[in-house]
Amino acid sequence: MVRMRAIHVARLDGPQSAELVEIDEPTDGGVVIDVHAAGVAFPDALQTRGLYQHRPELPYIPGAEVAGVVRSAPAGAHVKTGDRVAALTMLSGAMAEVVALPADRVFTLPENVSFEAGAGLLFNDLTVHCALRTRGRLAPGETLLVHGAAGGIGTSTLRLAAAWGASRAIAVVSTEDKAAVARAAGATDVVLAGGFKDAVKELTGGRGVDVVVDPVGGDRFTDSLRSLAPGGRLLVIGFTGGDIPTVKVNRLLLNNVDAVGVGWGAWAATHPGYLQEQWAELEPLLASGLVVPPEPVVYPLERAGDAIASLEDRSARGKVVVKIR
Repeated sequence: MVRMRAIHVARLDGPQSAELVEIDEPTDGGVVIDVHAAGVAFPDALQTRGLYQHRPELPYIPGAEVAGVVRSAPAGAHVKTGDRVAALTMLSGAMAEVVALPADRVFTLPENVSFEAGAGLLFNDLTVHCALRTRGRLAPGETLLVHGAAGGIGTSTLRLAAAWGASRAIAVVSTEDKAAVARAAGATDVVLAGGFKDAVKELTGGRGVDVVVDPVGGDRFTDSLRSLAPGGRLLVIGFTGGDIPTVKVNRLLLNNVDAVGVGWGAWAATHPGYLQEQWAELEPLLASGLVVPPEPVVYPLERAGDAIASLEDRSARGKVVVKIR
């Protein structure tokens, strides 16, 4: 057997339990990819403590997304040996030198997108596509409020929103030092989390916003509902704030607003072909330069634990990836 380097999590002690090991390369077929970089996302941090709904058997390889070069592909696949690709392992398996994946989870990577950027594209950009295009029904000229705007989902939303017609994107950040990250990603306005409702009211002349993108949850949820304009939608993407909020549904009725769940993975699992349909919309935007790829924070493979920890302690600025070769 040919050996490869990979990250193993063998105990649920948190991100620092991630260790660099040597294991056998995969032999289970599919599209075989020589991985150059792997993405890091908030579920990776939760998994290292056994707190995520998907709990892989120990030891497991963390990571949900990769970018690299196709080593081999089955006959009839839409990619071939030598192609630059990004791909989804979905919830584990990415932080390794070689992966083997079903063809429907492999996507041709434009030449103008680096492997590091490519490894940081899919998990966030496809989630945001599902949020804004599929579930949130974003219409041209609408305004957005984006929580966690300096994080992976937040910066992805800010990069993509204008391309899909948003006229304004108000970023919510927890500290002043994160404001520059949000502005660089495309925010038209930046406000601090403390007192964001009043700031949004002032910025919008009392009308509110059409869509709230919320990967944070916690105690800001009610004020997010209050920040919606009539007919507005609050998109529930995650709970990096730790607490899962509850909704008094009379607020939805009285103000004609929606609280909309965005479970991208569950949606993709029940809608065959959806992932490739999403990429068919995203890839031309990247290839043309209309949407710029992310500029991730890059860690070496041996520091994968630190990379995952930066999501847990919320020190991450934008997308985080691990460089593998």
